[in-house]
Order: sequence, then C-alpha cells, then structure tokens
Amino acid sequence: MLASIHDDPPILVCADLQIEYLTPGRRHVILDGDAAMARCLELVTLWRGNLWPVMHLKRIAQAAWFNPASRLTDWIAEMKPRPGELTFEHPLPSAYSSSRFVDYMSNIRNVRCILVGFSLDETILATAAEGFHRSHRYQVVADAVACRQPGTGDAAAYRHAVVNVIGNFATIQSSAELIRTSGVVAV
Repeated sequence: MLASIHDDPPILVCADLQIEYLTPGRRHVILDGDAAMARCLELVTLWRGNLWPVMHLKRIAQAAWFNPASRLTDWIAEMKPRPGELTFEHPLPSAYSSSRFVDYMSNIRNVRCILVGFSLDETILATAAEGFHRSHRYQVVADAVACRQPGTGDAAAYRHAVVNVIGNFATIQSSAELIRTSGVVAV
C-alpha cells in the first residue's frame, strides 16, 4: 500500500455517519446500514489504535428533507469524532464544497484517503470524482460503504453500479484486504 517507508499512513475518511441515515421512516434511510456500520467501526478502531489520522465528513445540506437543527444530523454514537480528529461540514454532496476541506487537502503532501461511510451515491461518489480531478488519491472500501434505497429496482444492483462508477476515480478495496495489508501502513 505504501510507495515508500517515508509515506504517511492514509487518512481514514468517514463520510456522513449520521443518525439520519439509520432512522427508519426517513427518506434517506439506509436499510443495509448495519453491515457497513460494523465494518466502518472496525476500520476506525484500527486507525485509532494505531494513532493514524481519521477525518469525519458531515452533510449539513439546507434542503427541506435535511434539517441541520435536528438531532438526526448528529453523529452515530460509536463514530463520533474524538479530540484530535478532523471534522468538516459540507453543504453539497462533495466534501470539496467545504472551503476548510479544500484548504486542508491542498496543504498535505501525500494525499491518500480511504473513504468509508454512508451516502455512497452522493458524498462518496462526488468526493472521489472531484478529488480525482485534483490529483488526490482515494480508495473506497466497498463493504464499508452504503447508500439509500433507490426509488425502483434492485438495491444491491444499484449499489454495485455506483461502486463500479466510483472505480473510475478511486481504487476499490475490501475491508478484509485493507486490514490484512494494514501492517504495511505502519508509520
């Protein structure tokens, strides 16, 4: 995974791990969120245990369906950022809609980020595509991402199609693969 022993470990980017996405009856509920959530928690635990950088993205859209004043926009308890972990709020799907995020990403030398979390078909897709165009390197952990149910059709096929599209802009990897190679990521 590392090109050189002098490279920094990749940043684990936790996208939109908010209560909104796991609340039944909500428009953007993610029905298979528990499986992705378990893998996200496993990766966050690994990153925190090794003191590697963790970043959290939080969607704060002003749309009628997404009320930023609601408790539903709060972090999922297990994924709440800890002191020293970066947090960025973004109003549009891409994390690059946050000027603070753009400044941060522009000022780190070896930009290598591992994306996990929710809103696969919005935040993760948009951030990976925009990052690609800025020459930032992203990896998406295929079994640690999830998205809302599509209006029609097979949810698994929709998710698979979105992951395939993201593969044009980022490397796709499984959590088992990432954990197996995590010893190589040592600082």
